[in-house]
Amino acid sequence: MQINNNKAHSSGWIAQSWISFVFAITATTIGIVYVPLDAWAKGYLAISFAFTVSSTISISKTTRDLHEGRRLVARVDEAHIERILAEHHPLK
Repeated sequence: MQINNNKAHSSGWIAQSWISFVFAITATTIGIVYVPLDAWAKGYLAISFAFTVSSTISISKTTRDLHEGRRLVARVDEAHIERILAEHHPLK
């Protein structure tokens, strides 16, 4: 017996996630452009912001991959246990 633990995200949740992501990037970019600093400081803020966004995407992907890997190992272990139980069923 296999239980499907995958929960599909609603279209509203996906839209809200993308809208908030785009809004955050836009607001931060506008803030960097209009902050009263020289070009070097603005460049530093922009590079730092880009690095933060790319690091966040990388760590979220890594976390997802680790979680999916653990689920796969758990499913393989479950299949092993079911096979062993089927082979050693007391009423066979």
